[in-house]
This record gives sequence, C-alpha cells and structure tokens, in this order.
Amino acid sequence: MRERTPIRHSITVLCCLVAAVVLASGQEKGAVPSSPRDLKFSPLEFQPPRAADYRQVLGNKVVGFFVENHELPLINISITVRTGSYLDPAGKAGLAAAVGSLMRSGGTERYKAEDFDEEADFLAANISSAIGPTEGVASVNFLAKDTDKALELFFDMLRNPAFRQDRIDLYKSQQLQQIERRNDRTDSIESREWNRLLRGEDFFTSILPTKASISSLTREDLLAFHKTYYAPANLILAVSGDFQAADMKARLEKAMAGWNSSGAAVLPVPQPHYKPVPGVYMVNKSDVNQSRVSVGHVGIRRGNPDEFAIDMMNDILGGSGFTSRIMNRVRSDEGLAYSAGSTYVAGIYYEGLFRAYFQSKSSTTAQATQIVLDEIERIRKEKAPSEELETVKNNAIEVFPRFFSTPAAVAGTFAGDEFTGRAPGYWETYRDNVRKVTVDDVLRAAQKYLHPDGLVILVVGNVDDILKADPDKPQYSFDRIAGGKPITRIPLPDPNSMIYPK
Repeated sequence: MRERTPIRHSITVLCCLVAAVVLASGQEKGAVPSSPRDLKFSPLEFQPPRAADYRQVLGNKVVGFFVENHELPLINISITVRTGSYLDPAGKAGLAAAVGSLMRSGGTERYKAEDFDEEADFLAANISSAIGPTEGVASVNFLAKDTDKALELFFDMLRNPAFRQDRIDLYKSQQLQQIERRNDRTDSIESREWNRLLRGEDFFTSILPTKASISSLTREDLLAFHKTYYAPANLILAVSGDFQAADMKARLEKAMAGWNSSGAAVLPVPQPHYKPVPGVYMVNKSDVNQSRVSVGHVGIRRGNPDEFAIDMMNDILGGSGFTSRIMNRVRSDEGLAYSAGSTYVAGIYYEGLFRAYFQSKSSTTAQATQIVLDEIERIRKEKAPSEELETVKNNAIEVFPRFFSTPAAVAGTFAGDEFTGRAPGYWETYRDNVRKVTVDDVLRAAQKYLHPDGLVILVVGNVDDILKADPDKPQYSFDRIAGGKPITRIPLPDPNSMIYPK
C-alpha cells in the first residue's frame, strides 16, 4: 500500500489542479480552456488597513502601532530609534554600530552578558539590537505568557546597557579582523566605491571605520552615545501579536516608567552636496574572473510627483526580474550574466540613486555594459508597448498586499511611515496611482529622469582582461563606451586606514 501512496497523491493533486483551472476560467464544469492565456480570474479584492486604527500615543508621548492577532500565543515588538551612524563624532567612525551591537551582547547593569543570554534563552525570546546609517532598531519576540519577564529584559537592554569591557574588546577584535579583509570581496568593493563616486568621499555613507577609529572607541564613548540618543522621545513602536491593545499599552508604559528623555534634539540627517563626475571607473581585482558593474546617477526624493511613473519605467527597464528588458537582453538573450537589473530608489532624506547592475565574465563585460546603455537609450526614445506596461502595473497591484501580509508587517509598515514622515493617504491611493500611469508617462519619465550623459559606470574585476574584451566582438569595448575620455582607475585603499595610493 505504501508503494501506491505517491501515485494516489499525484492523482489527487492533478484533480485539484484541473478543478482550479475550471474555477479560475469561470466556465462551466468540464469546459477547460485551450490555453493558459484564456484563464480568467476575478479581480483581487483587498482594502489596506488604516494607520489611524492602530496608532496610539503612550503616556510618555511615545507613538506605537498595536495590531492584535490571537491565532498564535506570540508577541512581536520592534522599536525604531532616531539615531544613526551619521551621528558618529569625527574620528570615531563605527561608534554607532558598536553601540547598536553591544547593547545586546554587552550585558546590562543588572545582568552579566552571559546571564542575559541565559535569561533570554530560557524564555525562548529572540532579542536583537543594531544601528544603521539613519536609524537604530531593536526587537523582541516571545510567548505571550512571558510578557512581563520579556519586557523586563528587553527594556533593561534598551535603558541600562553595561557595555562590559570584555565584550567591547571582543567586538573591537572582530571588527579589526573584518577591516583587514575589506578588500577581499568584489561586492563590498563595489558598494564602497559606488558610494564614494555618487556621494563623495566626505559624506557620512562613505566614511568607514578604520583601525584607528575602532581602536579609539572606549566604554565611555558608548555610554555617552547611548545616553544622548536612547530616550522615549526618539522611539516609535510596532507591536503585534496575542494581546489586548489597552493592556499591552499599560504594560509598555510601566516598562518605560521613569525613563526620561535627555532633552537634546537629534540632528537631522545631512544632505549630500557632492556632484558626481560622469565617466568610466575601474577597480582592479586580478584574482577574479568575473566583474561587477554598476551604471547610474543621482535620482529623486520621495514625494516626487512622477514617482509612480518612474517606478513603472524602472520596472520595465530592469526592476521586474525576468520580465524586465535588462534581464531579458543580458541574461536570457545573450547569456552574459546570471543576475541583471536596475533600481530607481526615491530617497527619504535626500535624493536616492538610479543604478543598473550585473555580473559577467571579464571577456563579456563590455558587451553587457553596452546592452545596458542601449536599453537606457531605447526606453528614452520609444514608447513602451501597452502590454509591457500593463504587465508591470498588474504586478505592482497584485503584490501590493504584501506590505500588510502579517500583523507584524502592518505594524512595521505604519511605524516606518511614522518614522520617516510619509505623506498621509499613500497606501489608500497607491493602486490608483499605479493604474493612472500611461505609456506617455513612462516615456516622459524616462526622458526626464534618466540621464545618459551623466552616467557613472563602475567596473570591479580583472581590469586587464576586461579591457581586452572579446576578440571575436571588437565592436564592444570600454574605449568606445568611454567615448574617447580617459578611463579612471581607482586603486584599492589600505584596508586598515582607508588611505588611497596617489
């Protein structure tokens, strides 16, 4: 009987698939469509939740979003903190990241680091903390029955980190080892140099920790940074799970009782003032046989009136995976790369970036780069077919519910909007704004917001092999791509000091 089980299972699955096809087609029983293209589905019905239905202000004026879900006895709490590595003092690059990490791993005033870990493990609670470029984050998830103890641990970490010296020493040792290896991987080199080329070497996203800055960090530095920025006035909460909102609100107010704000306002995120210099830039890694390429320029800021048209334009160009032009041309048609695409990010605090990217063999890098440039030109000169636009629009509309797919996603989406100041009504009108985009809008957006003459082209790989290109296809070369202008070679910096050879 066991031998026949897979066969019976296959028959059952097949029957279910046939039934699904019949139902999807909206036809009578037995009238199976002759082609998948004939399948018809009823429109997706989904109404996004409203932030106001979940937003509450605690007694200490902390804003929180509370989304109840009683299906499982679990609770998730995520906190966003107004801080970031942009606040690192001069000569102390890496301080904010150290605070974010060591808040969790460095113990508290009440618990030694190992004792804190043991308490969290006993509760099966996952507690984390980190600080990125423009925000800090901390989270905890736990069983509902352990709410009081879990909140005690979590807020002890947030309020009273001890930054024990032995853990600081371990962290610094680990960071110094990573710094020594920062020139080993082409992806990290590409990310670093892309930032420098687009933002300038003095912007905070380009200033990386060095051996000197990490070595200089002291326990007093960490304590002072934490005291300055970790206070109720700088927090936004996202809470979801098995609780009653009023009860959870009271428990959180109790957990934060007596925690006063420092009173110092957090400085705004700085603006970049660097103007990128278009051209071809290359970083040599002679020990690899594949290159990484980024092509792009400075883009737009969130709230731009053409944001939805730009989104659809980019999806057609390279943002929609296998349906995009760059992926089809570079990978599917020519077989030059495994992954290829583009992003056009609307920045929150300052203009984001347009970036097309791919990886390819050294010998085919020039050809793949030229294809990307050709596709950028094509979308600026020719109207996209209506079918192509409808494909990306339908995809954007159909996947829209993912922003609210779980209670944690609902709370997190609204907390993120609160933190970044997204315009009210964005989600309610999202799909209508997508539907409004026309092929004329896409063409206009491409012509206005894609700048072929302003492209920065970064190539990381074996430069000698890349410049040789494919001898069987001499029409593809970086000399032609550079248009007679010199190709700038960027040397690898000393990994410990980040000083570049002259």
